[in-house]
Amino acid sequence: QVQLVESGGGTVQAGGSLRLSCAASGRTFSSYHMGWFRQAPGKEREFVAVIRRSTDLTIYADSVKGRFTISRDSAKNTVYLQMNSLKPEDTAVYYCAAGLVLRSWVLPSEYDAWGQGTQVTVSS
Repeated sequence: QVQLVESGGGTVQAGGSLRLSCAASGRTFSSYHMGWFRQAPGKEREFVAVIRRSTDLTIYADSVKGRFTISRDSAKNTVYLQMNSLKPEDTAVYYCAAGLVLRSWVLPSEYDAWGQGTQVTVSS
C-alpha cells in the first residue's frame, strides 16, 4: 500500500500560478501510475492529468492542456502539478491518486490510493 499527501494549494488571482506536490510513501513509487483529479462543490470528481510509470508519458484533460504540467521526481517519491494561467473554473479540491493496473486513465474507481486533497481557489 502507498500513502499520499498533497500540498501546495492556496488562493490566487486569475492568471496566476500554483505548484501542487504529492509525496508518496509505503511502497515503491515507481510501481504506480500517478494521477491528479479535482472536485468542485456539487460536482463529480474529474480527471486532470496522469503520468505513466517507467515511461513518464502523460495525458491531460482538454480543459487544462497547455496550462498544466504533470511531472515526477522518482528520487524524491514526489509527483507535481504545475498550474499556470489559472482560471476561476479551476477552483476545486485537488487529489493525488496512485494506481497499479489501470483499465482507464480517467476513471477514479480504477485508482488504488488517494491523498486527502488540497484546496485551490482562483479569484476573478
